Amino acid sequence: MVRTAIGGMRISETVEGLERYPINIRYPYDDRTSIEALRELPMVTPSGAQIGLGDVADITVTDGPGMIRSENARLNGWIYVDIAGRDLGGYVEEARRVVAEQVDLPPGYSVAWSGQFEFLERAEKRLGMIVPVTLLLIVVLLFMAFGRAVDVATIVGTLPIALSGGFWLLWMLDFDLSVAVVVGFIALAGVAVETAIIMQVYLNLALDKRRRLAAAEGRPVTMDDVHDAVTEGALLRLRPKLMTVATIFAGLLPIMIGTGTGAEVMRRIAAPMVGGMATATLLTLFVIPAVFVLVNRIDAVRNPKTQSSTPGAMAHGHPAE
Repeated sequence: MVRTAIGGMRISETVEGLERYPINIRYPYDDRTSIEALRELPMVTPSGAQIGLGDVADITVTDGPGMIRSENARLNGWIYVDIAGRDLGGYVEEARRVVAEQVDLPPGYSVAWSGQFEFLERAEKRLGMIVPVTLLLIVVLLFMAFGRAVDVATIVGTLPIALSGGFWLLWMLDFDLSVAVVVGFIALAGVAVETAIIMQVYLNLALDKRRRLAAAEGRPVTMDDVHDAVTEGALLRLRPKLMTVATIFAGLLPIMIGTGTGAEVMRRIAAPMVGGMATATLLTLFVIPAVFVLVNRIDAVRNPKTQSSTPGAMAHGHPAE
């Protein structure tokens, strides 16, 4: 009765040209939509008596899995969790700890965490390899460009100042750390290092010019020469730097205020760039020249008669951003 009247039984098939369709028969929809109607479905016993389905069966509604699933040759059930207001990785770590402390699993049962968390774990593993290698390549390329550890240390050591603006904007927007945010910081680090390199090159060129002038006059390089070189080199970088920042802001602000498909991810990529470019501007125009003065002041104290040119200054060409 349950199989035929409620579930339906295939009794034949219809042929329409080359197509074949099965024919199922079961009770009308109104007779099988409620528990009361199911209990009153008529049945005929072998002796000819008519009884209701409820007389020989208990009909109830119970909760159960929406679908029987299997994975790794084992039955499994899924619990879906929507996370809001915190980062995904932190939630899963806390949930793992709570489940381990408060849930006693019977023998043969296990718990696995899947979904977006798996993608996050794989991305973190890749980034754990890519980021150190990238930083090492940056240091090697900087050393090849300047030839002095002091210049490399100046750029790499002041890089956190440029990244701090991105962290501040993420805090203001209440964005959690994610793969998209890490990608944005990688792009920000690249732009910040690029602009810092150009500033360092211009400062080295200006100081190299002052050193050649001092050598021609037969006198040592003084701190006044260093200050004049910093002023000249920084002023040459002022307009290009402001144009770079304005261009980046003009390109990223529409992403920050945009809506639609993918806007949530794109905002998290653009946010570190928008916030970081503000502090990267301060880094390029103020911090790098100040560190340059301090480094050359220490060098002047140690070597008061040094008049040689600064290596790695790219004296034969003017780099453009």
